[in-house]
Amino acid sequence: MTPLDKNRIRSIDLLKGLVMVLMVLDHTRDYFYQSSSVLSITDPENATFPVYTTRWITHFCAPTFSFLAGMSVFLSGKRKTKTDLSIFLLKRGLWLVFLELTVIAFAWYFDIRFRNIDLAVIWCLGISMIFLAAVIHLPKGVILLLSCLLIFGHNLLDKVHFEGSALWSVLHELSHVELSDTHTLNIIYPIIPWIGVMSLGYYFGNFYRLTVEASARKRLFNTIGFLAVALFVVVRWINVYGDPSPWKHYATVGQTVMSFLNVTKYPPSLLYLLVTLSGAFLFLANSETWKGKLVDFFCVFGRVPFFYYIMHLYLIRTLAAVAAELTGYGWQLMVQTQFDIDLKDYGFSLGVVYAVWVGIILVLYPFCRQFDAYKQSHREKWWLSYL
Repeated sequence: MTPLDKNRIRSIDLLKGLVMVLMVLDHTRDYFYQSSSVLSITDPENATFPVYTTRWITHFCAPTFSFLAGMSVFLSGKRKTKTDLSIFLLKRGLWLVFLELTVIAFAWYFDIRFRNIDLAVIWCLGISMIFLAAVIHLPKGVILLLSCLLIFGHNLLDKVHFEGSALWSVLHELSHVELSDTHTLNIIYPIIPWIGVMSLGYYFGNFYRLTVEASARKRLFNTIGFLAVALFVVVRWINVYGDPSPWKHYATVGQTVMSFLNVTKYPPSLLYLLVTLSGAFLFLANSETWKGKLVDFFCVFGRVPFFYYIMHLYLIRTLAAVAAELTGYGWQLMVQTQFDIDLKDYGFSLGVVYAVWVGIILVLYPFCRQFDAYKQSHREKWWLSYL
């Protein structure tokens, strides 16, 4: 492996690690902050700037990881035939869907009756991989065109509704479908735009071929990143297309700025993806040569993302149950039977949330590092590729 090749992998792992660490902040806030309602903390009329910012910066996590997952598929695919890669993506996708509905579902609710079935981020990654298994056989230009059509065009469907249709919700609409008197299907990550994000990442994996100069890649990614930021500002300012929730002027500049930036994640609007993926392009453009202990620290999380994901969920939920018990609310408070988190009056200040977040990262690091070392020294074990 050449130094250039190492740099590419390191920059991708670094960005993966950073967004995974940010993700933990969001989930820590869910179960430790005094108000866990996403709506109240991003509503400009009620939100405070620190809490709003804490939520907003985590918007970069899901789209960046999905985009990088597509890139990683391309890079790993250089060692496989297209047929072998498709088979791997199908199996990996189905495996992720299965884990979302079982291991991850229990982590979110601690409910042995599984009264809520969430189609969330891991499910979405799995479905996107299943679609990508077919997409990789298309010509490169067609992959780019398809990705852009899904990302730029899906908001045309915002006003299309099919009442009670779970299929339509799976495709493009956040919804809660009652399966029975006690069981609910929560469709949180509609798939159309997410498929476009992962396939876009696969396309841009092409620019990490050894025939592409690092300087050319840097210019291209910087150009795309800055253009995406500019396009976000223009389209958002026009306030006609790109997000189902238009921004508006408030009494204060701060509230107006929060409204301007308050873009829709479920499903991810064009404007949401422009502002988040621009960050991914700019970071990748300028981080290839970064080195040092801090870079190595975050890269560890980026190399074992799924192992880290499972570990962080169970650790956060267990710590929250202990905190609820110690503060007199009872650990049973963390057994959730509804999609909307209801933690009564339990919770802590934002400063405590950040302290718990840092503690969780430090606790998880040695486990992730050990698992990463095991993966690196046991490449012959096929099952590790599914973790």
